[in-house]
Amino acid sequence: MPEVNDPTWKRANTDWFSKARWGVMTHYLGSPEETADAWNKRVDSIDVQALADQVASTGAAYYLFTIGQNSGHYCSPNAAYDSFVGISPSKCSRRDLIGDLADALTRRGVKLLAYLNSAAPYCDKLACRRLQWEWGYEGPMEAYSGIFRGLRLAEFQRMWEAIILEWSTRWGNKVHGWWIDGCYFGVDMYNFAEEPNWRSFASALKSGNKESLIAFNGGVNLPVVSMTQYEDYTAGEIDADLPLLFRQPKRPMERFVNGAQLHILTYLGETWGAGSPRFPVELPAGYTKFFNRSGGVVTWDVPISAAGVIPQAYIDQLKVIGKAATAG
Repeated sequence: MPEVNDPTWKRANTDWFSKARWGVMTHYLGSPEETADAWNKRVDSIDVQALADQVASTGAAYYLFTIGQNSGHYCSPNAAYDSFVGISPSKCSRRDLIGDLADALTRRGVKLLAYLNSAAPYCDKLACRRLQWEWGYEGPMEAYSGIFRGLRLAEFQRMWEAIILEWSTRWGNKVHGWWIDGCYFGVDMYNFAEEPNWRSFASALKSGNKESLIAFNGGVNLPVVSMTQYEDYTAGEIDADLPLLFRQPKRPMERFVNGAQLHILTYLGETWGAGSPRFPVELPAGYTKFFNRSGGVVTWDVPISAAGVIPQAYIDQLKVIGKAATAG
């Protein structure tokens, strides 16, 4: 199904993002077995000033941080979410960690971007049922394969947009962008002229800051693609390999992919949010410089401890990447 064309939609200006050249991501996630009390204690223990100091020390211009993913735990309160799922005590933290971290980063000249799934939290079956999430998974999450049934899930979308609206309007200009994961069913769920659709999804994300940048991730796609006109930059998920993107004949690497800012996200460690650095530092530093020459942006995912500390081995590598990117 071809995308619905919307000539009235205008993408946000990505100049600052292109000039940033690179940034950092961390997955800060709860466990499905974790109690609400344990989650709150963990979130409360994070020293956002120390974490912001770490990120700023690398020279990164932005930091992509997870609100939550598949466990059902989120590191910010949300009354809309609680009203829909009816779980007590809430799996949303009492502390607004995103807001606190954004404040700490802003004082250091670093922008915060937020990560969120497009789907209900898979590991929380009660939340999935009450949010009317009906897409399924076959086998464990790491062996994901979608059950493609062509479901529209309009009621889920309306609830998810309301949840996002609460967060986005609360944070306002504190959040400068969003990276939305799990958009595997874009044609089935969002590619419609009537709401809920890509536009209403993007509008909810931008409700607090109309200039915030959005990327919708449909999985690993090479060459990197733009899923919809309603995203401002490409999600660009890259897995184990670091390919020389767009080097095919007649397809040079350029700053924009169908109007979206070129961007990739991959991990410095052995996998997402885990392990030791997998590269000699010269490789990610050189790869970042290579990508920057066409106006592209690279985000490097690094592990973070339960206490909110990025291991020093990664900070050391990120500092080298930052110097290389600045030198051009």
